[in-house]
Amino acid sequence: MGDAAETRLYVFMLKEHAPPVVNLTLRLCVAFCRDGILFPRMSKRKSKGSYMISAVAEMYGIHPQTLRLYEREGLLKPSRTEGNTRLYTDEDLQRLEFILSLARDLGVNISGMAIILQMRERMEEMQRQIQEFVKYIQDEVLSRASAAADPAKGAIVPVRRTGITPGAPGAPRRR
Repeated sequence: MGDAAETRLYVFMLKEHAPPVVNLTLRLCVAFCRDGILFPRMSKRKSKGSYMISAVAEMYGIHPQTLRLYEREGLLKPSRTEGNTRLYTDEDLQRLEFILSLARDLGVNISGMAIILQMRERMEEMQRQIQEFVKYIQDEVLSRASAAADPAKGAIVPVRRTGITPGAPGAPRRR
């Protein structure tokens, strides 16, 4: 059985026997973790640039009022022209695709979308911080390793060299 079929089977089995909270959590995990990608991207657009509200609504098969609602609720933040026309960038479209997948595939309401998007932003920020920390640790290890080549400079535990040579008078004897 293929991965997609197994996923559908597990979701079906849990839908029948799990409480609603577990069911929603499972559906979110399945949606976010497909193919090892935390946030899958759909690609309905091919070029880069800015798009007006009518073009975006037509591309995604939604009413322009839906886009206005998402903006009013703070889910989307399109830029504006001097004439106050909404312009959606590629980043806005990626976010819209994620919002639409939450609504269409998982049945999440607007309040739930806001919470999920906030959690997603926090996770991305934490991931960025972890990457910075790992880089700092790598740099520190490399600098200490290069300093360890000269034991007098950067040994983690100081090494004291004594002037006693084996076999010299006063040196400890081996038994």
